[in-house]
Amino acid sequence: MTDAICYRDSYANRIEATVLTAEAGRDGTGPLVVLDRTVFYPGGGGQPADRGIFLRAADGRTWTVRSARRDGGEIVHELEPADGEPPAAGDRLEVDLDWARRHLLMRTHTALHALCGVVWRDHGAQVTGGNMEPGSARMDFEFEHMHGDLVDAIEATVNAELARGREIRVNVLPREEAFAIPDLIRTKINLLPPGIAEIRTIEIVGLDLQADGGTHVSNTTEVGQIRVTGYESKGRINKRIRIALADAAGA
Repeated sequence: MTDAICYRDSYANRIEATVLTAEAGRDGTGPLVVLDRTVFYPGGGGQPADRGIFLRAADGRTWTVRSARRDGGEIVHELEPADGEPPAAGDRLEVDLDWARRHLLMRTHTALHALCGVVWRDHGAQVTGGNMEPGSARMDFEFEHMHGDLVDAIEATVNAELARGREIRVNVLPREEAFAIPDLIRTKINLLPPGIAEIRTIEIVGLDLQADGGTHVSNTTEVGQIRVTGYESKGRINKRIRIALADAAGA
């Protein structure tokens, strides 16, 4: 099984690893590589997979990693097809994330949790969907009515909470212990498979505690400020809020 470092250390961005398996691409994919350990996040929960490069120090050969995904206990890295033959099993590689992109996603993901925490605490609205890109995101809530004054108040409250410097903690709990926590699942539908024995949680201390598998910053001040860039109705009791990091391009 791949040692998935991202789940315990989201700031790890460069390591050395050994190729376990490598195969040529097929059906439109690039070559697929499995390592014994990786810092790549394989995507999930609305957070896109990481990108980066592999470097073989023995000869200086590099490959661009355009995506990653989880396959059972392994994380499969997809390389750019134009980079030719993949590294061979047993090769020792330097694994290097596109750190600027990852860190932007970490900040964005934590901003979404702050938004969710404020909306749940102040309005009791469950999440019905969400997605993110580096620096921007959207989240859908079970609101019957939404208007500009409400959205402005939510934006101001989220920014006040981010400025408090709240610590973000990662924990892994036995399933029974995790599900004993009130309101651990904020989504309208519980997306956690029933067979999972342990639940990873993300806590913004004093604001939000949820089951989550993504990568996050360690303190809310690292997020900076957010702007609500739009809101819209997606149904009778389904309203969408779009946000962006205030310092992100186009925010």
